[in-house]
Amino acid sequence: MQTQILGLVTPLMSLFFAATFMVLWRVGRLKRHVLGFAFAYILSAIGFLITHFLPTNAFYTFHATQVFYAAASIILVAAVCERAGQRIHLTSFLAVYLITALVLAVAIIFSNDVGSRLIIVNTGYGVMFAMGLTTLLTAPRRTVVDLAIIALIAYQAIDFFVRPNLTLLFEQSIPSEVYRDSIYYSMIGLGLGVKGVTTAMVLIGATIAEWTTALRESSERDALTGLHNRGSFEQSMRNLLPRAQTEGRPLSLVVADIDHFKQVNDIWGHQAGDQALAGFGELIGKMVRGCDVAGRIGGEEFCIAVYNCENDPAERLAERIRQAFARLEHAGLNDDIRLTSSFGVATAREGETYEHLFSRADEALYRAKARGRDRVENAETQRLEEPQSDAHPPKMELQRAAAE
Repeated sequence: MQTQILGLVTPLMSLFFAATFMVLWRVGRLKRHVLGFAFAYILSAIGFLITHFLPTNAFYTFHATQVFYAAASIILVAAVCERAGQRIHLTSFLAVYLITALVLAVAIIFSNDVGSRLIIVNTGYGVMFAMGLTTLLTAPRRTVVDLAIIALIAYQAIDFFVRPNLTLLFEQSIPSEVYRDSIYYSMIGLGLGVKGVTTAMVLIGATIAEWTTALRESSERDALTGLHNRGSFEQSMRNLLPRAQTEGRPLSLVVADIDHFKQVNDIWGHQAGDQALAGFGELIGKMVRGCDVAGRIGGEEFCIAVYNCENDPAERLAERIRQAFARLEHAGLNDDIRLTSSFGVATAREGETYEHLFSRADEALYRAKARGRDRVENAETQRLEEPQSDAHPPKMELQRAAAE
């Protein structure tokens, strides 16, 4: 009876950690890999309960246990790899499982010795974690938490390869009828308990760190567009500009504005205006690179810091966004209405401050508006003639889509 009760400690502990990850995922609105951690612990608990309660001499016990342990291993490895921005080759993992299951079936048929079965299944788990370790080592992220997770996966792989062989040196052979009374069974309970706690502590720490980062970033994001807010964008620029100058890399700034936005609010209401802003922000977010920084700096005005980008490519980026926005449909507006946008582009000069760079890009945006809107003006290729806004009235305030 005492052995039965002690045997429940490890699965109950796994279920507790699973519930912890579920709560963190739900409350923190975190990414799905955190949910993967929870499922891995649930499946691991089920696998241990099967071993603990089903007859050890039944042919199906080891197969059933392997299904849940293998699924737990695959999901855990996939989750930690996805957290690092990597994907596992699922077909390879399934192949490892199937090969292991086939060899296990042969071992069960021809031998009553549990030792060979343990070496087979644990070798399969070890191969899975070794494959996950290889994938993690190709990830670009190398924070302290990332290194801790890499070390954890390496420890898991080594444990699966080494532990069964070392334990069986003491027992030589373990008949299936006495498996639960063996040294190995006691060792596996202790080993799984230690590994479960260690793994959970590292992953919970990583999850809390992600939650903290998400909370900090949410305070730096514009709620409507998902881009950086003004304060966050300006702080990013004050970090990017000296970095670019130190590394000798070009940094361009694009300033954008939705044309006649006040009329959108006046005619269709502020909700339609908010939807237009959200659409413009989403479009910008999709068209910039990961190394760029985009922000809404006020009202209908947006900024994009284009890192390691010369002036001409930055102007072409602005032109692509302008054309895409001119084709975009907006909920809340008439079906035949399209909005337009104007852009100013400037590229940082040696020793230039953010304030001066923004001023030049903003002046280019002003010229774009004075010259009729729905265009891109470049501070580095400013025309010599002054804009003749009085002689040439601006375009229609809102473009109507051509009838199909």
